[in-house]
Amino acid sequence: MIRLLIADDQALVRAGLRLIVESEPDCTVVGEAADGEAAIRAVAECRPDVVMMDVRMPGVDGIEATRRLNTASDSAPPVLVLTTFEDDAVLWGAIDAGAAGFVLKDTPADDLIKAIRATAGGGSWLDPRVTPRVLARVRAQVPSTPAPVIDLSARELEVLRLMAAGSTNGEIAARLYLAERTVKSHIGSIFTKLGARDRTAAILFAFRSGVIDPRSP
Repeated sequence: MIRLLIADDQALVRAGLRLIVESEPDCTVVGEAADGEAAIRAVAECRPDVVMMDVRMPGVDGIEATRRLNTASDSAPPVLVLTTFEDDAVLWGAIDAGAAGFVLKDTPADDLIKAIRATAGGGSWLDPRVTPRVLARVRAQVPSTPAPVIDLSARELEVLRLMAAGSTNGEIAARLYLAERTVKSHIGSIFTKLGARDRTAAILFAFRSGVIDPRSP
């Protein structure tokens, strides 16, 4: 069962999201919050597996709340940012804050559930409408001459490439014929070697440093 916390300042939106989430047999809502400060407290109280976080909230907004959660603990639950805005400031603010996913509020219910399951499984999720902008920015930052090879093992590079392709921990384990706990161990080692605080940061670092070429299939 995937335990979710919904943070949004509009009660009607929270009710709608709860209805969508709890229509699935493997999902349940364990808490709600109307602003970022309340969301941070609710994470400590409810211990959700995923936080669905609105961006525009009074007081502490969703991006700042996401940043605080990720700064406070290495074991913070993944944050799936929900917003009606498609501007780059919101998108990159969410990514830089450590969000595991970015979904627009008019996303179909089926895709929202896929995003929840992906982030709960240790993966990442970008709304298809913003993915081209992310890839364009990353491609523009890839150096013409690759950086010196980072001290990742061959297996860690395989794991990192699959992470960059959007695979969850379970999918990586199945693809490489490994136990999921072994995949988690490799990912922890990758984070340490890259100095990355989360999955998104590791993938972006790998693109920007030339370890992975986003221009390749």
